[in-house]
Amino acid sequence: RENEGSRMEGKEELLMKAIAAIDADIVVLQEFESIQYLAKLVRTHLPESGYRFFADAESYSWYMNVVIMSKVPLGTIYSYGALYTPVPGILNDEGVEETQINLNTRMWSIDVFPNANYDFVLTGVHLKAGRGERNEQMRLGQIAFLKTQFARFLKEDKKANLMMLGDFNCTPESKEFQAVLAGKRGSAFIDPLAGTNTFSHPSREPVRRIDHILLNKNMGKELVPGSVKIEDVLSKEEMIKLSDHMPVVAVFKADNK
Repeated sequence: RENEGSRMEGKEELLMKAIAAIDADIVVLQEFESIQYLAKLVRTHLPESGYRFFADAESYSWYMNVVIMSKVPLGTIYSYGALYTPVPGILNDEGVEETQINLNTRMWSIDVFPNANYDFVLTGVHLKAGRGERNEQMRLGQIAFLKTQFARFLKEDKKANLMMLGDFNCTPESKEFQAVLAGKRGSAFIDPLAGTNTFSHPSREPVRRIDHILLNKNMGKELVPGSVKIEDVLSKEEMIKLSDHMPVVAVFKADNK
């Protein structure tokens, strides 16, 4: 949180150290206060890094946001904070199916333009946390909406390249994760780490993977095989201090498009 800088105890420097070491063209962070704060850190610690483009869709009342910074141009951002999503099968006291709006600022989509001949839509998420049926159903409601939004993108362009990434708060075997993967043609998503024993959480002793980079089949051909991994650029002690989640990275080649 920006207004708690004096209590960071070196976390800002560790974050910039990790970002500099990974040197990704596009960085998406969860549980981050604002792009203003991120841009300030970049100006202070990484002024020559090339990160010029920043975007988010902040909550009006909560400091945990999903932010993006990029070395390549960004376009329209699609904000979902004003909508209610269903909580399937969970009824309120009147017997009506619940909905929720409080968490939907933690997901958005944005157009990305790596070069003049190639673009894709990136959806950053920090889905509802917690175990148990109600939390699972809340995530399913968020995912159901995002799938309808993906269908809109594909209706505009059936060859649309779609990527979804972030903290899903669910593991690959969960019904929520399977709901993301499900679909036909462009609406079906690929998990590049499927079948691997790759874990991202908690950083102290990773035992589960809840942080993901997924892509639809249209975008699959640009993924460099074997490039998706949990990045290990800090010492274990530094990583534990910085975050309870490990960073996930992927490499795409679209130069010839």
